[in-house]
Amino acid sequence: MLQMVDIEYIRKKHFIEGWSIRKISRNLDIARQTVRKALQSSETPKYNLSKAKSCPVMDPYKDIIREWLEFDKTQPKKQRHTARRIFNRLCDEYDFTGSESSVRSFVRQVKDIIKEAFVPLSADWGEQAQVDWGRAKVYIDGQLTEVSLFCLRLKASLVPFVWASPTEKLEAFLEGHKLAFEWLGGVPANLVYDNPKTAVTKILKGPYREEHTQFSSLRAHYLFDSEFCNPASGHEKGTVENLVKYVRSNTMVPVPQIKSLDELNQKLLDWCERQRQLRSKEWELEHQELRLLPSAPFKCSRTHVATANRLLLFQFDRNYYSVPVECGHKSLRVEAFVDRIEVYDQTKLVTVHSRSYNRGEKIMKLEHYLPVIARKPRAAKNALVVRKLPEVYQKLRVMLCQRNPEGYREYAKILLLNMEFHFEDVLLALEESFKSGYIGLEYIRQLLISKGLKATTQTQGLAPSKLPNLDIPVDNPSKFNYLIGGVPA
Repeated sequence: MLQMVDIEYIRKKHFIEGWSIRKISRNLDIARQTVRKALQSSETPKYNLSKAKSCPVMDPYKDIIREWLEFDKTQPKKQRHTARRIFNRLCDEYDFTGSESSVRSFVRQVKDIIKEAFVPLSADWGEQAQVDWGRAKVYIDGQLTEVSLFCLRLKASLVPFVWASPTEKLEAFLEGHKLAFEWLGGVPANLVYDNPKTAVTKILKGPYREEHTQFSSLRAHYLFDSEFCNPASGHEKGTVENLVKYVRSNTMVPVPQIKSLDELNQKLLDWCERQRQLRSKEWELEHQELRLLPSAPFKCSRTHVATANRLLLFQFDRNYYSVPVECGHKSLRVEAFVDRIEVYDQTKLVTVHSRSYNRGEKIMKLEHYLPVIARKPRAAKNALVVRKLPEVYQKLRVMLCQRNPEGYREYAKILLLNMEFHFEDVLLALEESFKSGYIGLEYIRQLLISKGLKATTQTQGLAPSKLPNLDIPVDNPSKFNYLIGGVPA
């Protein structure tokens, strides 16, 4: 094979000194065809195999390896063959006698051939945003908790929006869109998704999908179009896929120590705002092209029908919630939001609960059970809703029931003060009565009255207090005790 020096010499003799191909061939004792090749190209000649070398050890297994790698395309990404796994299978199933390095070399060649190519994508201002969920772990009040991250990113300006949610259910999916549009101050024309069950109920041929009715309602409300990636093709929305990784590494390292999800979301919003400022020029152009927000926000809830049992409880998402006594044994409409549960008797809102994401928990309101306790005072001793009350109520229950076998009657009447006064006011009056050492129904009532507190509602089915609404200065608590004819407790 000619060296680079020889090629240079040949080319100079021919092109500068005018030697013919025959003269160069005769004087240098090389073939004329070799001379012609040197004159055609100044590059060093390379040796190319006319056909691949045979490999007696690997050749019988190459088709098997190709088949396995082709089948891998349909399998979960984290459960596909590595070169080592292929080597082990060949040894176990086919008595392969070759080396692992030979397998690795062939697998590398095949993967280089079948590597997928991609086309760079772009979008006009306001044309497109991409949406996805991610997950991260945070410490909430010292407890390690996994949260879901709703991520939306504008394609043209790359401005991101991230919101942390305790769930990825339909109501959270809807809420994430509402919050994102409000923060952006507008709506992109087209949103790109993979195929979340909260949006897609059935994947049809090509780009067609059967959408969840609530998601369709969201689109109709905000007037955007939806587009879905091919199954298992997250790269088709790489803009937001990259955002999920980026936000985790830039806002969740080290693992945040927070008091509440609201605190985390404020931290995420601050980060999003800084990202928007970094892209201020692009953002101004994008913001001008976003569609206008509708006059009212979308109602981001999931509707559920539940029946309250005789314990005034209904079940929703593996937890139980209480309802007013008049709703017992009724079918009710439950509107589940991310942060709360609204309960309706037909069109009437009957109660609202903070939502729990635990399991088997009973979320109860005292006022729902007070009319029952008024009729069944003995239930006050062991009622679950009462046992959930603050510690001062438990101290009062133990003291009154130890003092008198029928102390539960007075305890029930004290509980019923919550039907006349705000719960927080009754709680403060109880704590004050313990500090003063004067403990009893009438004393606590007079503490409430003396502070000029207004009753919340009229007592239902209870005898009115025999004491007048006296306004007595609280300079000496013993005055109340003498007034009602009692003695210090």
